[in-house]
Amino acid sequence: MNCDILITNCSMLSSDFNILDDVSMAINDTRVVDIGKDENLKAKYEPKEVISGRNKLVMPGLIDAHTHCCQQLLRGRVMDEYPMIWARILVPFESSLNEEDVYYSAKLSCLEMIRSGTTAFADSGGVHMHKAVEAAIESGMRAAIARSTMDTGAFIPTSMKDTPEEAISKTEKLFREYNGEGNGRIKIWFAVRQVMTCTENLIAMIAEKARELHTGVHAHLAEHKDEVSFCLQNYKKRPPEFLDSVGLLGPNLLTAHNVLLSEGDITLLKERDVKLVHCPRSNFGSHGFPKTPRMLEVGLSVGLGSDGAAGSSLSLFDEMKVFRSGIHAFWGLPIFDPVILRASELLKMATLGGAKALLLDDEIGTIEVGKKADLILIDLDQPHLTPTHNLVNTIVECATGKDVTDSIIDGRVVMKNREVKTLDEEKIIYECKQRMTSISKRAGI
Repeated sequence: MNCDILITNCSMLSSDFNILDDVSMAINDTRVVDIGKDENLKAKYEPKEVISGRNKLVMPGLIDAHTHCCQQLLRGRVMDEYPMIWARILVPFESSLNEEDVYYSAKLSCLEMIRSGTTAFADSGGVHMHKAVEAAIESGMRAAIARSTMDTGAFIPTSMKDTPEEAISKTEKLFREYNGEGNGRIKIWFAVRQVMTCTENLIAMIAEKARELHTGVHAHLAEHKDEVSFCLQNYKKRPPEFLDSVGLLGPNLLTAHNVLLSEGDITLLKERDVKLVHCPRSNFGSHGFPKTPRMLEVGLSVGLGSDGAAGSSLSLFDEMKVFRSGIHAFWGLPIFDPVILRASELLKMATLGGAKALLLDDEIGTIEVGKKADLILIDLDQPHLTPTHNLVNTIVECATGKDVTDSIIDGRVVMKNREVKTLDEEKIIYECKQRMTSISKRAGI
C-alpha cells in the first residue's frame, strides 16, 4: 500500500497524553492514515518518504492561540518599561508599519514558530493583515487570522480607527479573499481588540456578522484592571457580562489573557462555551495570575499563547515552564498542592486546548487516525532529556524549541533536521534587521 510519509520506530504522545513506544505512523495526503507497531507498518506500506523516528518523540504540533505577528520587530523593546506600554509604544509602532513591514514581520514570526515546534496559530490582528495571511500561506503554517478593529479610544490614531461599518466591511473583504486559502489552512476571523477601544455597536455588529459567516471572533478579555474598571463605570457590568449583553459570548469566541475573572465570570464563560487562552509570560509580568485551576475544574477549555515577540519569544515550550512554576507558586504552595497543574494538562493546553480555541479540535491537537498530520518530532537523545522516569514530565520541564528536529503541517514536511523548507531564513532576517530601525524612527520609539 502506498503512502506519502512513513515515520518509523518512534515514541508517540497519544491522544490521552501518555507515551507509546515502538510506533510507526503513515501519512497520506494531509492526514494520518495509520498508527501501529513498527514492524507491521513497515511491511504494510511503500512510502514516498521515510522519516526515522529512532530516539525521537512524535507529538502534536504546538498551537499558539494568541499572538501578534505584526509586533515581531518590537522584540526587546517593551521589557522594563513603565505603563502605559500600549499607548506609548505598541500603538505608535503598529500605526507606523507599511505592508512590506508586516509581510516580513509575519514571515519572521512564522519562521520562529516553526523552529520552536508551533504548527498553528491565532493572530488577533494588526494593520495590513492581508500581508500576514500571505506570509502564513507561504510558510505552510495553519492559522486563524483576524484584522484589528477599533472605533474609539483617545490615544488611537485615526489611521487605526474605522467606523463600525468600515471595520465590518474590511474584515468581510479579507474573509472573501483569503478564507480557506492554503489548501484550507487559513481561516479569517473577526476581532475585538479590547472593550476600551471598541464601542458597543461595533462589538454587536461583529458578533452578528461572525455568526452569519460561521467564523470565529478573537478578543482580549479581562487582561487588565483598567479594562474591568472601564466596563463597570460605563456599562455597570464586568467585561464578560458586557460582552454577553451585546451577543458576543459563544462557542466561536476566543478570549486571550483572562486574568481578572470573578467566579461569576468563570461560570458565565463556561455556560457560553467560550474558549480561553492564557499568555503566561505576558500576564505574570504585568497583570497577574489567572484562576486556571478553577477554570479547569469547571471544564473550561484553556489554551496557551505567546502574545507575540515584543516581550519574549514565541516558544510555547517556554510558556509551559513559566506557567507551571507561576501557577504552582501562586495557587499550589499556599495550600500545599504540588499537582495544582499537572504536566499532562500543560501539554494538553499547548496542543488540544489551542485546537479548541481555533475551532479545529476535530482536525488537529492530538495524533489520531483520520486527523490532519500536524506533527513535530523531538530529539530525545540528549543529556537534558534522556534517561527519564517520566517522559511527559521531562518534555514539559526540560524540552526547548531547539529540540524540535522536524515539523509536518497538513501532511507536508516544512522543517527537516532543523532546516525550514518553506522560508528563506537568511533573507527574512536580513530584511527584518533593516526594517526594525526605520520603523522605530517613524514611530518615535
